[in-house]
Amino acid sequence: METSASTAAMNRLQPLGISQAKEVCLNLTPAELVEEALKNGEGTLTDTGALMADTGKFTGRSPKDRFVVKDESTAESVWWGDINIPFDAQKFDQLHVKMVAYLADKKIYVRDAYAGAHPDYQLKLRVVNELAWHNLFCYNMFLRPEQGADTSWTPDFSIICAPGFEADPAVDGTRQSNFAILNFSKKMILIGGTGYAGEMKKGIFGVLNYLLPHEKNTLAMHCSANVGQEGDTAIFFGLSGTGKTTLSADPNRGLVGDDEHGWMPGNAGIFNFEGGCYAKVIDLSREKEPEIWDAIKFGSIVENTRFIPGTHTVDYANKSVTENTRTAYPIHYINNAVEPSVAGVPKNIFFLTADAFGVIPPISKLDKSHAMYHFMSGYTAKVAGTEVGVTEPQTTFSACFGQVFLPLHPTKYAEMLGQKMEEHPNVNVWLVNTGWSGGSYGVGSRMKLSYTRAMITAALNGELNDVEFVKHPIFGVEVPTSVPNVPTEILDPRNTWADKEAYDKTAASLAEKFVANFQKFADFANEEILAGAPKVEAVANA
Repeated sequence: METSASTAAMNRLQPLGISQAKEVCLNLTPAELVEEALKNGEGTLTDTGALMADTGKFTGRSPKDRFVVKDESTAESVWWGDINIPFDAQKFDQLHVKMVAYLADKKIYVRDAYAGAHPDYQLKLRVVNELAWHNLFCYNMFLRPEQGADTSWTPDFSIICAPGFEADPAVDGTRQSNFAILNFSKKMILIGGTGYAGEMKKGIFGVLNYLLPHEKNTLAMHCSANVGQEGDTAIFFGLSGTGKTTLSADPNRGLVGDDEHGWMPGNAGIFNFEGGCYAKVIDLSREKEPEIWDAIKFGSIVENTRFIPGTHTVDYANKSVTENTRTAYPIHYINNAVEPSVAGVPKNIFFLTADAFGVIPPISKLDKSHAMYHFMSGYTAKVAGTEVGVTEPQTTFSACFGQVFLPLHPTKYAEMLGQKMEEHPNVNVWLVNTGWSGGSYGVGSRMKLSYTRAMITAALNGELNDVEFVKHPIFGVEVPTSVPNVPTEILDPRNTWADKEAYDKTAASLAEKFVANFQKFADFANEEILAGAPKVEAVANA
């Protein structure tokens, strides 16, 4: 255990402007960090040995308080707007000085780690934390250097995270007291005023989403990935509630990663950015998610959960703090995890949507044009009743299934996906609706998980290679006429509606929503992407 402001520790901190600290704890083990967290009153142990900690006021990311420094290196390359909010370089320097001064009399936890499981694409990291449990989070979520490895490196990127430091918006240029600011020129992320650990993880994801396409011709993806026994790789894109975690967790396939991956040039394949998993645990049960359940043990973290009264057993149904309760653990806590987390070129790509309108087919195949269009659309739907005043399903569009993490314009990522499909003509792209069938929410019913699994299995096993496909008249996607172990009548969504005219109207309405959402991209998208748009007039002329 290397503590105190030793020469080795302070040498690591000098490039970050930190020359003074009460005590520096460098690269502590998980057991040491748990001990520190308990001693500091940062959390308590559950009956499975996991560390339970609260994130404080913020129980999720704060997108409106995420900034990117606008300077010569980023002015022309970053997609500026309400996703990437510009921040003044001098204000960044001012905040940096203030944070360093704030930490001068604190005990701090420093971690050397890296992102990117492929050695040619590694981003060396140095993280400075005010809280021990945050440092444990970074141990779990980032990749861990081999024991005994020399990590006295010059980092490619650094994070300074001090939840106790609050900005003064009037002076510091922030919106409010909390902030997360990326500076690509200084190669540094400053996070303050928030205890939500996910800001660190997603900060580095944003960095890689900028650097990899920009410098390495590598597509950065917000997706899960697994690999079959024959070495066939599958990746799964999908927003919250679409089943991404559930459907990628397959006991017959190795888990490459659950959230962030890069697709390398040529035949090099894909790699995980991370060394761990950050899974939602609301309503978690051993029956539904046995892999996640068993991973919550000593060394793992559970965030914003509560105990069953009188016990140290977590009540996963408890939403009193937030619905965004989570666990963070190293990927090797999952039995079928692949380490190192690299795999071959994807053979199958799944876009998952929970279409609450009951319009999208349960599975369909996308050509290059439709794949790029649906990738940029990133569609799913909220069901009625989730918010006050919501009486019917509402569309949710998030470009590339991760809009809030994209420093570059979404067309850049979509065009890269199209290039990958050209380079690898055998890759199949599937749109899978895990939502409603037989009518919209309130009339129809949710697609059975067993049917969705059967459709994905059939796609993975090549059982759809020789079946007949029919083009959907509005969305233009190719719908199989048969899938093993799935009733044929549910494959065409129109057939499942008692009122066919109501289906046509609802489908036309959803198509119009797609087109309206895409207007903000239309001036940047090429003709091939635009050709993937739904044909609204197909219904009007029917």
